[in-house]
Amino acid sequence: MIQIKELILNKIIETSNNNITIIDSEGIIIHSNPEHWANYGMSPGTYKGISIYDLESKGLLVPSIGAIILKEKIKKTVMQYTKTGRVIMSTGYPVFDEHEELLFVVSYSQDQTEILELQQQYELLERKVKGYQTEVEDLREKGFEQNGIIARSSASQQILKTIYNISKTDATVLLLGPSGVGKSTFARLLHSHSNRQKEPFIEVNCSTIPEGLFESEIFGYEAGAFTGANKQGSEGLIEQADGGTLFLDEIGELPLSMQAKLLKVLQEKKIKRIGGKKERAINFRLVTATNQDLEVMMQEGRFRLDLYYRLNVIPLQIPSLKERKEDISHLIQDCLQKFNHAYHVKKRIHPSTYDVLIAYSWPGNIRELENLIERLILTIEDTVIYPTHLPANFKDILQMEIDFAPISMKQSLEETYNLKEMLEDIESQIILKALNKCKTTYEMASYLGISQPTVIYKLKKYKNKL
Repeated sequence: MIQIKELILNKIIETSNNNITIIDSEGIIIHSNPEHWANYGMSPGTYKGISIYDLESKGLLVPSIGAIILKEKIKKTVMQYTKTGRVIMSTGYPVFDEHEELLFVVSYSQDQTEILELQQQYELLERKVKGYQTEVEDLREKGFEQNGIIARSSASQQILKTIYNISKTDATVLLLGPSGVGKSTFARLLHSHSNRQKEPFIEVNCSTIPEGLFESEIFGYEAGAFTGANKQGSEGLIEQADGGTLFLDEIGELPLSMQAKLLKVLQEKKIKRIGGKKERAINFRLVTATNQDLEVMMQEGRFRLDLYYRLNVIPLQIPSLKERKEDISHLIQDCLQKFNHAYHVKKRIHPSTYDVLIAYSWPGNIRELENLIERLILTIEDTVIYPTHLPANFKDILQMEIDFAPISMKQSLEETYNLKEMLEDIESQIILKALNKCKTTYEMASYLGISQPTVIYKLKKYKNKL
């Protein structure tokens, strides 16, 4: 019975992903994970019967966590710097008998080299922020209208600044934020500014792949792996991202069984296809995104704790559109230009419509804004899009604008049936509002979302009403 227990214990330690070592009260190794010793530049092996004091004296275990625990008899954690240049975090636990006599020490070690290197790179880049300030300011003046991103608001500019700073590293990034804020666009921007920009950018929406097909899609399969499989086999999406960036959108929808396999790939940087025996080395930068609260999902048992900490190296909260009010008018203009070109039309949005759109809360964020502008361009016959053309969910905002408008404006809206006069009255009040708020015609143009010559024309047109 004792031999069976010993065999089971040996197998658990030898096959564990954790590096485990057990020593007795004299410092003699009685159990260890064979692969553990490669971290110290030693050949894999159990090293049973070897004294940790001998290994420490040879400079192979410096400092020895076992020797420290035997001396101090309390739990300890130390960082070890090996001859091979690795940084190992070792934690040891003393085990006592019923008489409080120390029987043996159990220690666990983890290679922290890669994580520390990424942290050092990130800290170095943070220190260089001032050096990038001129370039960032230039991007701010231009609105950073690249890769489909418009950023005039301080919230969106801060996100872009962070992305610019971390793009040259391989640190894993977790993009957080509600649906429709453009997380995939930010992921593409991160890739396009990285050292991997010439390599593939593979985007995977975890919510759209059926669970039964997920493993074959992500990991690929060998020829004949299952009925109906391609005769030549197929590489998975992770393999396709080799050398580049793998973007896993809606990571919260990843099945638990796949979470464990993804974690194994991230830890070992190797992948094995379904039905295959050979492991393939893989090298990619991981970016993930979700609109769910992963911490709540962990507490509910729907997301792995160890995977979460692997993904949460650099979390970035993407602001919602209602937090980016300064961007809305520019986004509208961008969508207007894009869809006018796509559908060969020349529609424009009346300035009074801009006020309503800017005041709207946009629960669907940028996706909702893009869909609305496209719908208006396709369904409105008039060349100019007025507030009355907006869907029913904008009516409350339009009424609010009326309620707080000057009396003359309300009378125009309520008493006249001449649409042209009514709209001109509204427009003149909006021009007056901009005139009082802005110092120059260029500021008025930016505020109203129109050109500066148009502002001058409007001022002349309504000079008797202003």
